[in-house]
Parts: sequence; C-alpha cells; structure tokens
Amino acid sequence: QVQLVEFGGGSVQAGGSRKLSCTASGYSVGNYFMAWFRQAPGKEREGVACIGANTGTTYYAGAVKGRFTISQDNAKNILYLQMNSLKPEDTAMYYCAADAYVPSANIVWSRQDRYRYWGQGTQVTVSS
Repeated sequence: QVQLVEFGGGSVQAGGSRKLSCTASGYSVGNYFMAWFRQAPGKEREGVACIGANTGTTYYAGAVKGRFTISQDNAKNILYLQMNSLKPEDTAMYYCAADAYVPSANIVWSRQDRYRYWGQGTQVTVSS
C-alpha cells in the first residue's frame, strides 16, 4: 500500500528558506513520478515541481523556478522540496503526490489528476 507523509511545514519570514520532506512507503520513490503541489486558501491546487521516474528529470512551475529545488533520496525513500527566497504568495498547504506512470510528463506533470497517491499536506506560512 502506497503511503505518503509530508513534514517540515511551518512559519517563515519572507526571504527565508524551508525544506519539506515526504516520506514514502509501499514503493521506491526512484521508480515513481513524484511531485509537489500546493493549495492556497480560495485557490485551486497547483503543481509546484516534479521529478521523473527513473530519470531524475525535474520540472518546475514558473512561479518557483530558480527558488525551489525538488530532489529525492532513494536510499531513504524520501522526497524533498527545498524552498528559498520565500514570498508571502508561497503561503499554502503543500502536498506530495506520486504515480508510477505519468505519460507525457513534460506536458502534464502539473495536473493533479495524473497522480493517484497523495499525502495529507503540510502548511507553509510566509509572513512579510
């Protein structure tokens, strides 16, 4: 059974950094497409970053490119999101998601309907 649990959320001042973790069980993160999504109050859930299965190819939303880095530790079976230069508009609930197969990932990686497995989310609040 695939399970995902996020950690690392909290409050941070604008310009600061935060690192989120997502522990996975029931499968190997290296063999799955892994992604981070976020949802701010009153807004739709949006894709933040994705790392491809077996390739390590990464994809980022324009709003976070250059500030956020997605990575994974295959030995520990953990997905990470390093967030730097945080802005108040980064405030959201952050979710990790996974699926074994995301065809045309370069086009659809940010679509939440492409992922079957989800964590419960961790809140990140950035104050100005």
